Amino acid sequence: MQDCQTNSDLLRQNPQHQPVWLVICSLFIGLSLLTGCQFGGGSRESSRVDAAKIDREVNAALSDLYATTPSAKILASKAKGILVFPNIIKAGFIGGAEYGKGAMRKNGRTTGYYNIAAGSYGLQAGVQSFSYVMFFMNNAALASLDKTDGFEVGVGPSIVIMDEGMAKRVTNTTLMEDVYTYVFGQQGLMAGLGVQGSKISRINP
Repeated sequence: MQDCQTNSDLLRQNPQHQPVWLVICSLFIGLSLLTGCQFGGGSRESSRVDAAKIDREVNAALSDLYATTPSAKILASKAKGILVFPNIIKAGFIGGAEYGKGAMRKNGRTTGYYNIAAGSYGLQAGVQSFSYVMFFMNNAALASLDKTDGFEVGVGPSIVIMDEGMAKRVTNTTLMEDVYTYVFGQQGLMAGLGVQGSKISRINP
């Protein structure tokens, strides 16, 4: 919050960066309040509306992924669980943050809701929106997701970020890792967009 306030002069001097900073400020405020609010929840009605919205977006994200990436269907047929974040917002200008909500699917049904969040420094100026899908291939990897202190991407189970080349080589006999992930947007797979160090936690939307 202080960063947003102390950079008000910068915003006035550089109006072209204002939309970026507005998003970053919103993300930082959300991250700072996350710990205190994520389990508090709102009314039951608002929770149902939020959960339904997440489910609709998850359905759309999976449909897009399966339609453009056949290897994802192979992984889906073998995975113990599929965690989908349909719309992660990542913004940066000196400091940066990312945040999104998603759902775990097992056998085609939602079994829980999660958020993903991270703060960092040194990001390039700009705002990106993308989808992130994690295929958990065994029960041990799946169990690590619900640790009391949250799941940090890149710590614990082995995670492979799929690019176009790797996606084309996936077969039923090459699946040896704990978790396979796809980062994608309107332009297709975005393997270069890192999510290492992001924290994933269970929530009650």
